Amino acid sequence: MSDSNASVTARDYRETVFLPETDFPMRAGLPKAEPELLKKWEEADLYHAVRKARQAAGAPLFVLHDGPPYANGNIHIGHALNKILKDFVVRSKLLAGYDVDYVPGWDCHGLPIEWKIEEQFRAKGRKKDEVPAAEFRKACREYAAGWIDVQREEFKRLGVLGEWQDRYATMDFTTEAKVTAEFHKFLMSGQLYRGSKPVMWSPVERTALADAEIEYHPHVSPTIWVKFPIQPGDWGDASEAFAHLHGASVVIWTTTPWTIPANRAVSFNPKVAYSVYEVTGVKSEEDLGFAPWVKTGDKLVLADKLAEGVLQAANATSWTKVIDVPPDVLGGLRLSHPLAALDAGYGFDVPMLAGDHVTDDAGTGFVHTAPGHGADDYNVWLKSGRSLDSIPDTVDPDGAYYPHVPLFAGLKVLETEGKKAGKFGDANPTVMNRLIETGNLLARGRVEHSYPHSWRSKAPVIFRNTPQWFIRMDGEESLRDKAMAAIAATAFYPDQGRNRIGGMVETRPDWLISRQRNWGTPLAMFVDKTTGEPLKDEAVNGRIIQMIADGGADAWFTRPDADFLGNGYNPDDYEKVTDILDVWFDSGCTHAFTIEGRENSAWPADLYLEGSDQHRGWFQSSLLESCGTRGRAPYKAVLTHGFTLDENGEKMSKSKGNTIAPQDIAKDSGAEILRLWVAFADYSEDQRIGKQIIQTTVDAYRKLRNTLRYLLGALNGFTDGEAVDYADMPSLERYILNEVHALDGKVRDAYAVYDFAGVVRPVADFCIQTLSALYFDIRKDSLYCDAPSSLKRRACRTVMHILFERLTLWLSPILTFTAEEAWASSGNTQANLFRVLEAAPDEWHNVTEHDRWQKIEQVLSVVTAALEEKRRDKVIGSALEAAPVVHIADNAVWEAMQEIDAAEVFRTSQATLTIEPAPADSFKLEGLAMIAVVFAQAEGRKCARSWRILPEVGSDPRYPDLSLRDAEAVAAYDATHAG
Repeated sequence: MSDSNASVTARDYRETVFLPETDFPMRAGLPKAEPELLKKWEEADLYHAVRKARQAAGAPLFVLHDGPPYANGNIHIGHALNKILKDFVVRSKLLAGYDVDYVPGWDCHGLPIEWKIEEQFRAKGRKKDEVPAAEFRKACREYAAGWIDVQREEFKRLGVLGEWQDRYATMDFTTEAKVTAEFHKFLMSGQLYRGSKPVMWSPVERTALADAEIEYHPHVSPTIWVKFPIQPGDWGDASEAFAHLHGASVVIWTTTPWTIPANRAVSFNPKVAYSVYEVTGVKSEEDLGFAPWVKTGDKLVLADKLAEGVLQAANATSWTKVIDVPPDVLGGLRLSHPLAALDAGYGFDVPMLAGDHVTDDAGTGFVHTAPGHGADDYNVWLKSGRSLDSIPDTVDPDGAYYPHVPLFAGLKVLETEGKKAGKFGDANPTVMNRLIETGNLLARGRVEHSYPHSWRSKAPVIFRNTPQWFIRMDGEESLRDKAMAAIAATAFYPDQGRNRIGGMVETRPDWLISRQRNWGTPLAMFVDKTTGEPLKDEAVNGRIIQMIADGGADAWFTRPDADFLGNGYNPDDYEKVTDILDVWFDSGCTHAFTIEGRENSAWPADLYLEGSDQHRGWFQSSLLESCGTRGRAPYKAVLTHGFTLDENGEKMSKSKGNTIAPQDIAKDSGAEILRLWVAFADYSEDQRIGKQIIQTTVDAYRKLRNTLRYLLGALNGFTDGEAVDYADMPSLERYILNEVHALDGKVRDAYAVYDFAGVVRPVADFCIQTLSALYFDIRKDSLYCDAPSSLKRRACRTVMHILFERLTLWLSPILTFTAEEAWASSGNTQANLFRVLEAAPDEWHNVTEHDRWQKIEQVLSVVTAALEEKRRDKVIGSALEAAPVVHIADNAVWEAMQEIDAAEVFRTSQATLTIEPAPADSFKLEGLAMIAVVFAQAEGRKCARSWRILPEVGSDPRYPDLSLRDAEAVAAYDATHAG
């Protein structure tokens, strides 16, 4: 038989097999292909073309408002994550049929650029103070413009769509004018006020900072315990405690020795228990190596809960509690300043003030109160009935004591220049030495604690009393209440963002909006020199706004006051405010000049999308600005994402050498890989990225690409005339369409709630498990070997056409380059981006076929395992050599297998199904005991075309080495290729 078979197999049937054929390459070559596609899209003005088509069709509008990155330096991986997520939103909303408005923007004002320009001038031998302000601002503007151009190209390289040519920037003249107009709304509504209060001040940056500009880092500070001697008085018989207070001292504890010269009171809490303690023993000088500052006989007033710890810190070895000191007695005491013996400038009385902010959790139970250097200190001072004028100014803008401060004039609290910039200066040690001189330093130490730093300079900040401009959070029409109501009305993704921003707004202080810098939008207003009240005149405001629109912020600083005030006011009677606005106010106004009133846009925005740190930043400043001027949030929904860490979960930094640049990924692997990484990530948490993660993403990309490539190849030559109606489709095709229907619903639902991992993960699983491992493998024989007229093959190609159309839609917002490339490879001339994802037909929903194939796959899993065992034992080399006998002891499973070509499903040449009891030695899988397999070899001859082993091979004399099915297919092929 073998000799006879060999003599008739001269023909090579490969040309008759319908193998997949496509010019869509297996290797993507993304680093080269992506820029070519970007150029093509730009030449076609794709974004605007799609928008015009949607507008012509009456599509609903969706507005994504861009939170502005800072125009300074190349983009980093965090920028890439953010902009790619935004692009997912834009493209997924286009996919859903919307007209999408997205205008990218940049934040341009502020300190980082000022520093860069200062560096540039220093390199030319010019200090900042020697550079005219107008020249300095011009250099800042040019610097920012240069980086906008760089970043714009870097963002576009990632495939991000938007109004790139019509971008916004906070430094544009019209923008500065609009921000000024928004500021004037607060001025005119009475929500703006000037107050002299302690604010976070950065001596290094020489400006006040808002809460959103502060971050906390571990810091080691000196700690001191200081005695405030109780002044003798005519106490009479008011209390037995008074007799024991002669010669005693109230003890405070602080981590800011430099604030002692600014002390004006000591605070206590009437709810805390206090007593007089007399020291009866101290450590010896021999034991300590120095003479202890505490002395036997010292009487100290301390909180009972903290007394032991304080006395031990002071090197006392024994003590006696003398008597309780009630709150009414404490409130009547007058103390001496601990530096009074050294200079008459400290010869004032130091009162005791009751305050709820005092606790006995740490320290001494008393709080050293310097109303110019702490919010609680300031509040308790004013609450006691004392005036603002009584709060001393002790530290200048450079972080040094003013010349009028006794004993310490000119000493630096913080160094602001040179290598020591940001380090604490001589103030702390000098104050401590002076306290030692007076005998009022009880003890000192060091403590590591969380300390406020500028988020820009990373240098420590101080509380400093300065006159600043604020927006009131509370009052008749409470901005806080409006903001809290707006938060409740906003959708948050994830929802916990609501609690985060809500907690911040609920407790935040008044909004400090003034800054003492050069590069920014001015607080463009005048103040009456007599009354101290700001001028409120719409005509003046109108002139200010128009002149800034014409000449930018420089107009405010360079034009004569009379130009703004007009003929109705004498410039000599008014002070021009030269502070600039907090940059968060700048960016908080972006909604007002980017979407509100703009053609083909709408206010409020449908979505704001930024990192989770923006709950205290842009989300909040936009919320407050909009609520203060419009009574509601400028957004309907807020989406937040986490930060990007390295593969080990560590924060990226250049010093660690663990940074990953998006430009490098785009150059080496393609921006598509970065996009897929973003899609796979749970953006609500911090994400990780590194070489291994990138490689894993590349592997996942290849599987998705190969699915599209296989479909394109299998669909070669497909036309609508070949399509099969759903009613005529075989069971397997109906099952696949049911899975498409279910997945389509998941994809559309996931996109609707910005769950991009909820799109790409199930789609990837579907491609790998349902398509590649099941459907493509089962139908491979029919697709390659059936005649083109075969119903099964036509049905298969019909479903593959549907699969290709759905996959290129589902993946288009994420794998935008690849989906576009694949769509064009299928012969489509209109860009993929124009397409809309319509809901899958309900006809495809088929629970019966789903349930049926769940059972069939159970049978398949047992057969596959049985054959794998034979392959491992070298009994067979291929499943086509097998003819398994499958024993099914479950009626439902048996019914499911009826009218199914079992051999095709098993990928064997033959198969037998039976309900007869299985032999004891049959193959079974745990958990599927109702299915058993008995192995048998396939009988017959091997078809030279399909390689199936069948008894019928050779039955058709025209083709003695083919099965009947293959003979018919070849005959059809020969008839169409004759001659």
